[in-house]
Amino acid sequence: MKHLAFVLLAFFTASAFAQANVRVRGTITALNGDVLSVKTREGKDVNIQLAPDAQVVTAKKTTLAEMGPNAYVGVTSVKGPDGHLVAKEVHALGPQVPQMHGAWDSMPNSFMTNANITHTAQSSGGNEITLKYKDGEQKILVTPETEVVTFVPGSKADLKAGETIFTGARVGDDGKFMTQRVAVSKDGVKPPQ
Repeated sequence: MKHLAFVLLAFFTASAFAQANVRVRGTITALNGDVLSVKTREGKDVNIQLAPDAQVVTAKKTTLAEMGPNAYVGVTSVKGPDGHLVAKEVHALGPQVPQMHGAWDSMPNSFMTNANITHTAQSSGGNEITLKYKDGEQKILVTPETEVVTFVPGSKADLKAGETIFTGARVGDDGKFMTQRVAVSKDGVKPPQ
């Protein structure tokens, strides 16, 4: 089951990097057949066509300890007042997702780091994790307020009005959105990114 969740997540996240997708974050307003209607966080109404074999994963709280040593994660962070990176969220990744560290669009001045956790140390304010990726490493503070999330297989039944989604959607020549994968909130746990 855990392996399946990582495979689904890997395909989901890899699509956000491998294709010229538009990241859509927002709240579901309706699901009509295979068309997911979403109010984006920017306030726009968009309809997203789900592929016939669309995969749905649901967000689930976890801990760094449950992820285990050398876990492969994605971390959204911002610079703290002292200039050090502070994690806003940590989420499990599958091995197919490219390693990277760079600017991210989930919030102003944020970064995304996809890497293995190679070291964890107690620090004032939380745990400092060392993330090692192909081109370097980052030390990022994980505070008690940091959301730590994994993903589990879901279904279209989880795509309910009021739930929060994240997807990498392709925009067709006709301007319509289409996706093969959607991460959705469940039991109050929102998908990060």
